[in-house]
This record gives sequence, structure tokens and C-alpha cells, in this order.
Amino acid sequence: MLRALAVDDERPSLEELLYLLNADPRIGSAEGAGDATEALRRINRALESGPDGPESIDVVFLDINMPGLDGLDLARLLTGLAKPPLVVFVTAHEDFAVHAFDLKAVDYVLKPVRKERLAEAVRRVVELRGAEPRDTAPRIPVSEPDPDHIPVELGGVTRFVAVDDITHVEAQGDYARLHTDRGSHLVRIPLSTLEERWRSRGFVRIHRRHLVALRHIGELRLDAGTVSVMVGSEELQVSRRHARELRDLLMRRP
Repeated sequence: MLRALAVDDERPSLEELLYLLNADPRIGSAEGAGDATEALRRINRALESGPDGPESIDVVFLDINMPGLDGLDLARLLTGLAKPPLVVFVTAHEDFAVHAFDLKAVDYVLKPVRKERLAEAVRRVVELRGAEPRDTAPRIPVSEPDPDHIPVELGGVTRFVAVDDITHVEAQGDYARLHTDRGSHLVRIPLSTLEERWRSRGFVRIHRRHLVALRHIGELRLDAGTVSVMVGSEELQVSRRHARELRDLLMRRP
């Protein structure tokens, strides 16, 4: 049974998160803190209590945008502890996901928080803490529902982006940013996984940070020994090791 601390300066959001956590049978106890300073005091009591003590905390569900010490600042402080609690970020802002990954966060949940999405975050925490109890909570499939679409989260809503609409993919740590003509989406899937999954769909690696759909390449540019491609209005560099393969593929493209 996990012991959780939820941190959010907005009272309605904190109460909703605590309600959802207490409804999960894998959560033994859930407490709330209205800011990072209050959370630090509570975490200090947990450290004094010891990992098996009555005040211990297994996981912190942490908002990012808070006055004073924000969620990222608090997470950085926790990384300096010998045995810190796990961290799950719960925020309305998509843009901080890469920073969250750098701070070794277990998950990154977007507001408004859905019960099913929070259950998936709890599952990941349980897996890191030890074996998960069976048949205690619903699991959310982490694979794609079909090969033609990939699920993305936007404002707490899961949407399905057509793979054919994706022009290129940019690596951001263990995350990948999917680019389309209408915008971009961050997913928690490594670029290498998408490269393997979409190779047969015409995606090719052009750089350690970029995967590109051949059908969306408009130009191949050579300039003073450097190679780049135009994907829509964006110019992407091609590394030396991938340049020959890319040229061959483009020459054979119908």
C-alpha cells in the first residue's frame, strides 16, 4: 500500500487529486500540502521517521506552477536525498515534460486529471516499489490501439493522431515530440521505439534526434558538405552516417 503526498496550491485541484488517490485501492494513505514549503516540512518528517516509519512517504504527486518554490525546484531538492520518494508531476502545462524526465519523474499527468490516467501513474509507481497487487485497479494499455494511430494527451484528453499526418519526430530524452502540420504532441516513447515501429511506414532516421517521414520531405539540400532536408517550412540537418542511406531512399521513392 503506497503512502502518497499530493502538492498543489489550488485547493480545488488538490482536493480532487486527493479524492482520486484515496479511491485507488493501491493507495494506503494520501495527504495534501498547499505549497512546496509545506511539502518539504512533511517530507522532512518522513525522513526522520525512516522508510518503514509511520510518517514515511513513497510518492509525491506534484504540481509545477506554484508561487515561491515551484514543483521543479522541489523535485530538484528531492534528488539530493539518499532515498527520496518517487515523483509524479500533475500539471496543466505540457511544456515541462522534458525537465520532468531529467529529474527522474515516474510519470507526467496532465490536468484535468482523469481517474484512468492517474491509475496508470500509480501502476508505474507500484512497479518501481515492488510487485503490484493483482486485480486491484484497472490498467491502461500502453500500446497503440491500432497501427494507423498513436494516442496523445492534450489537456487531460486522449486523442488519436494519424501516423500518416506525422511529418517528423524529435527525440527529447525518453520522450518524443510528434510534429504534424497542425502542431506537435509529446509522448512518452523513445525515438528508437518509434523508429522500429514505423520503419515499414516510410519513416527513416536522419539524425540521432530526428525521425522523418519520407513522403513529407520536400527538398534535399547539399551545402558545403552538409546535408539537410526540408519538411514543410522546417529545415532539418542530416548526419553524415545517415546521409547516403537517405539519398538512396529518396532516389527510389515513387
